[in-house]
Amino acid sequence: MNETLTAMGGYEALALNVVKAIIFLIVGYFIAGLTSRIVRDRLSKMERLDQTLAVFFSSLVRWAILAVVIIAVLQLVGFQATSLVAVLGAASLAVGLALQGTLSDVASGVMLIIFRPYRLGDYIDVGGTAGTVKEINLFVTELATPDNVQIIMPNSKAWSSIITNYSANKTRRVDLTFGVDYSDDADKAIELITAIATADERIHKDPAPWIRLVNLGESSVDITARLWCSSADYWDLKFDMTKRVKEAFDKEGISIPYPHRVEIVKKVSG
Repeated sequence: MNETLTAMGGYEALALNVVKAIIFLIVGYFIAGLTSRIVRDRLSKMERLDQTLAVFFSSLVRWAILAVVIIAVLQLVGFQATSLVAVLGAASLAVGLALQGTLSDVASGVMLIIFRPYRLGDYIDVGGTAGTVKEINLFVTELATPDNVQIIMPNSKAWSSIITNYSANKTRRVDLTFGVDYSDDADKAIELITAIATADERIHKDPAPWIRLVNLGESSVDITARLWCSSADYWDLKFDMTKRVKEAFDKEGISIPYPHRVEIVKKVSG
C-alpha cells in the first residue's frame, strides 16, 4: 500500500514538474521574443550602430535565452545538470552530423556580420537570386524581390555564393545604347543625347557624360551613352533618358531602325 502511494506521489510530482516545464517554456519563449524586440529597438536608435548589427544581435539574444530556457526545462523534468552535460557530450557527434547544415548557417551568419558584404536595405544578387535585404539573423537572410516576394536564403548559401551588391557604392554608371539609321546624321544624334544628359541634374558632371559612336551594326549605327549618377537615381534615370531620347529623335526626324529579314525563295524549275 505504501509503495503504491509512493508511486502515485512520484507520478504526481512528475506531472507537476511537466506542467511547470510547459509553463516555463511558454513564458521563456515570450520573454525571449520580448527581450529580442527591446534589444533591437534600443540598438536601432543608436546612430553609430549599423541596423544590420541591431537585427543580428537581437536574434542572438533571442536564441541565447531560448537555449537557457530549454536547459532549465530539461532540469525541471528530471535531467540533472551533470547528467545533461553527459548526455550532450555523448550525443555531440550525432547532433553535429544531424545539424551540420544549421551550424554552417550560424557560422556563415557570423562571417556575414563581420565582413558585411551587404546590409539591411541593400539590393543584392546572390548566386542568381536578387532582392532587397530585409533581415539577417543567425540562420537565414531574408530578401524581398522588386514585386515584393519573400525569399528566405540560408546563410551558408549566401556566404558561399558570388554576391553582387548594387547598393554598396554611392554612385553607379548608366549605360545606354541607341541605334540610328545609316541615312541619318550620327553627329546630330550625339548632340541631342548630350543636350538631354547635360540638362538632367541627376547626371554627375564628374565623371563627365561619355557619349560616342561605338559600333556599325547590321542595321544601325550604335551610339553609347555612359552617365554617372547616384545609386538611388539609377533606374529612374535609365527609364527617363530612354524616353526623352526617343522623343527627341522623333521630333528631329532621326529614325531608330529595327533588324530587317530578307527572305529568299528559290524557284525549282519543273
